[in-house]
Amino acid sequence: MQNLQINQHGICPQAQFIESPNYDLREIDDISLIVIHNISLPPGEYGSNGIIDLFKNQLNANEHPYYAEIAHLKVSSHFLIRRDGCLIQFVPCTKRAWHAGVSNWKGKERCNDFSIGIELEGSDFEAFEPNQYETLKLLIASLKTFYPIQAIVGHSDIAPGRKTDPGPYFNWNEIDR
Repeated sequence: MQNLQINQHGICPQAQFIESPNYDLREIDDISLIVIHNISLPPGEYGSNGIIDLFKNQLNANEHPYYAEIAHLKVSSHFLIRRDGCLIQFVPCTKRAWHAGVSNWKGKERCNDFSIGIELEGSDFEAFEPNQYETLKLLIASLKTFYPIQAIVGHSDIAPGRKTDPGPYFNWNEIDR
């Protein structure tokens, strides 16, 4: 992926678009925060369609014991970066994805209202791949060009005590904050 762009509809044409039903309209147009997450389904395993199925409300609760615990959740993110660097978009940036949950950044609650969520396929327990950082850097640069991004944070920064991602193996020095 050499160049990523965001269009006026909040879509990255270079990404694979798989629409999630888990979004709604933003109540404000101030998209100023990027939130970085990690996710793997089943936990610690990579390459399955579990994440896609979760974000599309199609996760089979019988497929894995962990899925039975989370199949009822209605969650999404704007983007997912797979281990190989492949970029998938689930929600247009102009819409509010459901990725942050109960959250607060610098006194502002409900971070979904003013943030873009980026999931990295990974976990708190191992390093991310160079291809993921490359795609992430390109995506961040594109988002900064189109939106007045003021900060890039981890899920743990906006939901401390409740969330730990992107975790201790995420190398913040790899990205331009």
